Amino acid sequence: MGRSYKGGIRLTRKVMVDLVMDYFRENQDAQVSIKNLYETFKLKTHPMRTLCLDIVLQLEEEGYLVEKGGCFTLAQKKTVLEGVIQRRSAGRSYLVPDDGTDAILIAESALAGARNGDRVRVTLFAHRQGRQPEGEVTEILQRAKDTFVGTLQVDRKMAFLVTGNSHDSDIFIPRDSLKGGKDGEKALVKIVEWPENNRRNPVGKVIEVLGKNGENETEMHAILAEYGLPYSYPQQVEEAAERIPSEIPAQALEGREDFRNVTTFTIDPHDAKDFDDALSIRSIGKDLWEVGVHIADVSYYVEEGGIIDKEAYKRATSIYLVDRTIPMLPEKLCNFLCSLRQDEEKLAYSVIFTIDSKAKVHKSRICRTVIKSNRRFTYEEVQAIIERELGLSNGSAELPGSEFTQEIMTLDSMAKILRDKRFEEGAVNFDRVEVRFDIDETGHPTSVYFKESKDANKLVEEFMLLANRTVAEFIGKAQPGKAPKTFVYRIHEQPDPERMANLAQFVQKFGYKVKATGTNIEMSQSLNKLLHDVKGQKEENMIETISMRSMQKARYSTDNIGHYGLAFDFYTHFTSPIRRYPDLMVHRLLTRYLAGGRSAMKPKYEENCKHSSNMEQLAEQAERASIKYKQVEYMSERMGIAYDAVISGVTEWGFYAEIVENKCEGLVPVRTLQGDYFDFDERNYCLKGHKTGKCYRLGDPVKVFVSECNLERKQMNFELAD
Repeated sequence: MGRSYKGGIRLTRKVMVDLVMDYFRENQDAQVSIKNLYETFKLKTHPMRTLCLDIVLQLEEEGYLVEKGGCFTLAQKKTVLEGVIQRRSAGRSYLVPDDGTDAILIAESALAGARNGDRVRVTLFAHRQGRQPEGEVTEILQRAKDTFVGTLQVDRKMAFLVTGNSHDSDIFIPRDSLKGGKDGEKALVKIVEWPENNRRNPVGKVIEVLGKNGENETEMHAILAEYGLPYSYPQQVEEAAERIPSEIPAQALEGREDFRNVTTFTIDPHDAKDFDDALSIRSIGKDLWEVGVHIADVSYYVEEGGIIDKEAYKRATSIYLVDRTIPMLPEKLCNFLCSLRQDEEKLAYSVIFTIDSKAKVHKSRICRTVIKSNRRFTYEEVQAIIERELGLSNGSAELPGSEFTQEIMTLDSMAKILRDKRFEEGAVNFDRVEVRFDIDETGHPTSVYFKESKDANKLVEEFMLLANRTVAEFIGKAQPGKAPKTFVYRIHEQPDPERMANLAQFVQKFGYKVKATGTNIEMSQSLNKLLHDVKGQKEENMIETISMRSMQKARYSTDNIGHYGLAFDFYTHFTSPIRRYPDLMVHRLLTRYLAGGRSAMKPKYEENCKHSSNMEQLAEQAERASIKYKQVEYMSERMGIAYDAVISGVTEWGFYAEIVENKCEGLVPVRTLQGDYFDFDERNYCLKGHKTGKCYRLGDPVKVFVSECNLERKQMNFELAD
């Protein structure tokens, strides 16, 4: 039995309930009379027997037990479920079943050594009505991961890896498996022996020593290793790239349209090196323009199935951490051969539009081209030209690139019309501010700034969206009577109705409204109004974040269902093959179909889509982790300074606050709140004081200072400054 009882000891009601429930769980087929229970539990006193009888009758009433001929038995026999273990707040673990039913609570003692993310088989306990269902892990089907990153603790007798994750136990490492690792160093460790329960530590061996704890290079590599992402390029792949000739052979120009004498330019961030898209524009008649969206022809250089292609597929995306880019392709390709650099002839895949000043597309074509960029613009340079021409600034007439003012302003005017039309048709306007850091030569953050999307960014964005949409329609809109050929789409499902209902309920507390039901256009326009109304308000970032979480996650698929967020029936990713593998797949499929080829094998491309979506999510998680690390590092030098903040989250263990000045977020533990005992009011998103009635609500302004920084966990604790 899970619990034993020595006769004569007076039990509390809770202990007796556990005793009875454990007995029936462990004796699933038993039919037991009340008298048998008295004898089993050695209940000799009248109060204890009365308590036992009362509990058995209550469990029968709640549907946990059933009575048959004066004997009681378990109402529900064993149910076996499979799913994934999810470790949630406050250290609780749950099974998220594959069948989509409600999560099952798994006690720490019932995990059988399972960890967060593991696929397991669980036996479901009988449960009482209105109570959280519980179960126990009976088999671990698949481990989520077998490598971990942490800090080595080494002494004369033994060594451990401490992961910094409170959900994970330390990993024991035999001294002969340290691979030279020393105390205090970060390391990547592989598990070689899993424990059968949570009472023992797993055993591991060091795969790689990452460096001294706290050093920037070490910490960035540790973040990548934590998510199973690469931080260096295999030498043989680099060597294969170096062997590719830098000169464009004459045969490569055959069949390509020549745009080398058409005004063409790139617009990118000031620190960019990989220019994978360019715009060309020329007048072709009264109020008619030919606008070209030119994309680096990576598929010409990267042979499908070759060593470079295999490495690119494995990575599936470039990764952007705070202080570096980990490219999908070797440097020679991404920064030189395929980069559309100024004054260099480059091979491109292009979508050419005939378009008027009202941004009406009269016709389009997809073709391979050769181009020559006349100018490499930064977003800041183009923005300065736009603002000067619109009278929004007193900028000098001698701005760099001013000779292309007419072309820039024509494209800007078209882009704004295209953008307005998108929103009229139901696109969602998520235009979030991104946190960025100025970094010194050692990788140390010196200041925080916010990256905002301005007209120059939106100009490029609209023409890339137009090109992606056009390519998807070209393949996806099949001729009557013919099935569309296999293709890679970027899809975005409609919002989950329950999430939208929760969002509507949440924003109502702040005086806002949003539609949770209706047509796609009605819902998206309502959401856009909400996002517009919260601009500049203290709750802006919080409501934008929660609104984004109410949306589904965009992903890649061969099954086209459209893109809800963009309000497009057909959409793909065609414009960034230097940094996204799906774009490279799209280029290859286009080449196949433009040449009259048959439809590609759908299962193969669907598998590629799933892999690319998974790698995209890992890369995003690593990027967020690097930002969080730099935020904690930045604030660790500013402890004790009071900042204005907004409550951004409320839990039973405290509330989270986001500093207005730099968007750094930390926890104000409930134990630090003075003068009262505070309870978590889940319905009203607040902590409420017992005696005073004082409330800390989502969106409330507070003044805080940093009291604790934990770089290992990328977490900060705040305390109220007043």
